[in-house]
Amino acid sequence: MNLQELQEQVRLFAQERDWEKFHDPKNLAMALAGEAGELLEIFQWLTPEQSSSVMDDPGHAEAVRHELADVLAYLLRLADVLQVDLSTALLAKMQLNALRYPVDRVRGRSDKYSAYDDQR
Repeated sequence: MNLQELQEQVRLFAQERDWEKFHDPKNLAMALAGEAGELLEIFQWLTPEQSSSVMDDPGHAEAVRHELADVLAYLLRLADVLQVDLSTALLAKMQLNALRYPVDRVRGRSDKYSAYDDQR
């Protein structure tokens, strides 16, 4: 399935349950943040090594998959309500980031793009 097909599935799920009245942008953004927080909770207090192998544990792996799915569902629903084409938005943002983070200046560095502005 592509993003539009997934978005349609999430929309139909909400419509069938008469949940559209609850799906205003504010509520969807808050739900998205909440689900991202639940994903973060899985990784809280893990070492970098433990977090890298979290999918090795079946219980943690299932929890990660569920939370990622919840994050994606709310992201798709929010984009649908706001009429944002996520594929187009992502490609545009990647083009902007390519300008902000030129390979020859940032390779191997994690600074924010504003740290590179004075070097242009």
